[in-house]
Amino acid sequence: MQKFDSSMMDFEERVDIDDFESEVMERIYSKPLLIKRVNTTSQIAIVGANVCPVESLDYEVPENELVNEDWRSRRTVQIFQYILLKWAFALIIGLSTGLVGVFNNIAVENIAGFKLLLTTELMLKHKYYKAFAAYAGCNLGLATSAAALCAFIAPAAAGSGIPEVKAYLNGVDAYSILASSTLFVKIFGSIFGVAAGFVVGKEGPMVHTGSCIASLIGQGGSRKYHLTWRWLRYFKNDRDRRDLITCGAAAGVAAAFRAPVGGVLFALEEAASWWRSALLWRTFFTTAVVAIVLRGFIQLCSTGTCGLFGEGGLIMYDISAAKVVYSTPDILAVILLGVIGGILGSLYNYLVDKVLRTYSIINERGAAVKILLVIMISLLTSICSYGLPWLATCIPCPADASTSCPNTDVSGNYKSFQCPPGHYNDLASLFLNTNDDAIRNLLSTNTVKEFHISSLFIFFVAVYCLGIITYGIAIPSGLFIPVILAGSCYGRLVGRLFEPISKLDVGLFSLLGAASFLGGTMRMTVSLCVILLELTNDLLMLPLVMLVLLISKTMGDMFNKGVYDQIVKLKGLPYMEAHPEPYMKHLIARDVVTGPLITFSGVEKVGNILLALKNTGHNGFPVIDEPPFSDAPELCGLVLRSQLLVLLKGKAFSKDRVLAGNKVLRKISELDFAKAGSGKGLKLEDLDIQEEEWDMYVDLHPIANTSPYTVVETMSLAKAAVLFRELGLRHMCVVPKSQGRPPIVGILTRHDFQPEHILGLYPHVRFQQW
Repeated sequence: MQKFDSSMMDFEERVDIDDFESEVMERIYSKPLLIKRVNTTSQIAIVGANVCPVESLDYEVPENELVNEDWRSRRTVQIFQYILLKWAFALIIGLSTGLVGVFNNIAVENIAGFKLLLTTELMLKHKYYKAFAAYAGCNLGLATSAAALCAFIAPAAAGSGIPEVKAYLNGVDAYSILASSTLFVKIFGSIFGVAAGFVVGKEGPMVHTGSCIASLIGQGGSRKYHLTWRWLRYFKNDRDRRDLITCGAAAGVAAAFRAPVGGVLFALEEAASWWRSALLWRTFFTTAVVAIVLRGFIQLCSTGTCGLFGEGGLIMYDISAAKVVYSTPDILAVILLGVIGGILGSLYNYLVDKVLRTYSIINERGAAVKILLVIMISLLTSICSYGLPWLATCIPCPADASTSCPNTDVSGNYKSFQCPPGHYNDLASLFLNTNDDAIRNLLSTNTVKEFHISSLFIFFVAVYCLGIITYGIAIPSGLFIPVILAGSCYGRLVGRLFEPISKLDVGLFSLLGAASFLGGTMRMTVSLCVILLELTNDLLMLPLVMLVLLISKTMGDMFNKGVYDQIVKLKGLPYMEAHPEPYMKHLIARDVVTGPLITFSGVEKVGNILLALKNTGHNGFPVIDEPPFSDAPELCGLVLRSQLLVLLKGKAFSKDRVLAGNKVLRKISELDFAKAGSGKGLKLEDLDIQEEEWDMYVDLHPIANTSPYTVVETMSLAKAAVLFRELGLRHMCVVPKSQGRPPIVGILTRHDFQPEHILGLYPHVRFQQW
């Protein structure tokens, strides 16, 4: 029995480029995004996004004779080695990510500090045009360097990286998102981009960086470079690699925000799709290592050995000096902030989505156009940062200022800019600073009159707009800092308006504004709450931060999804949502299974296998036992394309159609089926099968997964989707409800649960929501 089933393509088909480009302009703003599919190759594209190859990951541990034999042969000491390596890798990931975080901070502070000191020095000499030329020139050089790295070395390093990591941990293996070249560009591109004055942060890229480090460490060695230590073989699988990458994502947040507990909660709430208690321990251990590394280097840098980076500690924005006392008007102000944050956050997500769609078309034109776009945004940012402070009036320095005023250092609250002695420019104190220092100025306490209301409004509008148009250009760019910057600005603005009737310090209003905007854009609650409290060292603000996050998230959810969910969708990554769509309740598993289906016999001809591998892009094949190996046709198991390639390369063939399991076990070991790392795995072209071997037979029983997950054909599609996601499956077999029929109806893969596929088959179900 041989049938064909396009659902077994496992969402790995390539869109024809010519058809894709011809339909871009027509369909770019259509909703939902449509996916065009042909049956010749192995990629997917989505309108408005780059064509990206997509593969599903094998999180399921197969049960077959080969795996069982390997487990039986393992001794107690080998199991101990496996457990020990897990903790050792967690330690290495924490150390490496912490060191990269320290390097990023030192590099950004010194590069940006040199630029700002040069600009300030020229301003003090009243050489205003030269100051702008120096400022814009430095920004332009740094921006061009970041763009060139992304355009020519690793295009996957552009953007935040959090959506890609989130998709990977959901089971999607997008090409090159965790490669070594991506890691290199992510580190240095982020440094250049942040130092160039863009309204971006290094926090999102740090999550991607930590994940890349974890992926490279967890590849189980490299045969190409002869790094094949026997202990490392245990990690040559997607399941263990997924756990390490989860640790890496948490470590990235801990290194970026100096928030170890927040990093664990971020991985739990936003990044990971699967979680268990053992992973919680290792993730917490990893972030604790990061915190220790950061603490050690911050103490070292406080002696002046790190150039311009030397002040501060693990608390980035300490507001604990402010007295936290609030009354009914303050609660009303917090509720107002939550509503504003939800509305502005949903609008921000909407505009970012539109900008990304536009940039995706522009970036398709090549590397030169990508760099040109970055140059244009860099010039616009430099003009705004240097030009807008001229609109502000000079303010006399306060008599009780805790720092020098006016300030001519790299950072500080009181920038002199063009003002005479004894005066400062409040807009320059925000624009002509690093983003971290601008946030620190906005969160400063006991400085009620430091910023004019008009200056706060101008800065908010500029940062809000620049943050939208900057995300999506070809540089590593995080969303956390732009959102915190804009949120803290309108939070301080609301604090100034409520000053006559409020007891809260305006610096605390800035924190609440940042929380409201974060909740409105990213739709996280617990992790954001802890991260903000670790950033500011003020536990007394916990009730208000919780309240404003809940309100802003609720308001934002009324309009659209979180920004990372939108970006995942836009990139065409087949992400499995935690909750199925309502219309899935009206369909059953059989409804979305398309045919015909290709199956193999338990003992199959080599030629039949080669033809199936050559003529289809299938990645999973049911194995059916038929007489004389069984009394009636029955589902024996499921075999993967990668397993078939290894089996054919081993050439455990026989001339007769007989069971030959022992022969297969002698020629092939479980290590041969280990997944390749960043290098290329075994392909069909690598096989050397002679013509006379085509008519020989091979026994599939030793490698077939004898207990694949199956669902009855009448199960609701919503229930099947929940099982598929919770179990981390790549293939789900659909079996008939009644006897006397073929033992398998079809196979469900990630593609079959995507709205584009379902609504393409049944357009009318869109309106059956409940």
